[in-house]
Amino acid sequence: MADVDDLLAANAAFYAAFEARDLDAMSEIWSHEDHVACTHPGWATLRGWGAVASSWFALFQGEAAMQFILTAVAAHVEGDVGWVTCDENLLAGSQAQTVAATNAFVRAGGTWRLVLHHGSAVVGA
Repeated sequence: MADVDDLLAANAAFYAAFEARDLDAMSEIWSHEDHVACTHPGWATLRGWGAVASSWFALFQGEAAMQFILTAVAAHVEGDVGWVTCDENLLAGSQAQTVAATNAFVRAGGTWRLVLHHGSAVVGA
């Protein structure tokens, strides 16, 4: 159970960095390898840490503050690989939307590092 708790803590740190628009914290959470991937809602899949990091820089330039309320959170660990699925109930300024998300992590040196974030807008939510 400690593995799942640590994984959920890493996932929470990801969303805290997202809400705070903290590039340093976001960089700490992600693996910096060529195989990482990120799909923001409505975007093509970005591959490699350079492209992923650039996307966070661009997203953090927006004016509206963002708040995430996570629901339907489920986590699973298999050895040094773990994943979290959830619904991101995103509040940004006067807009709200729900995004179905999958976050995959790999444990390296005892620390969970994000290797995949995929978010898809939930139509009609």
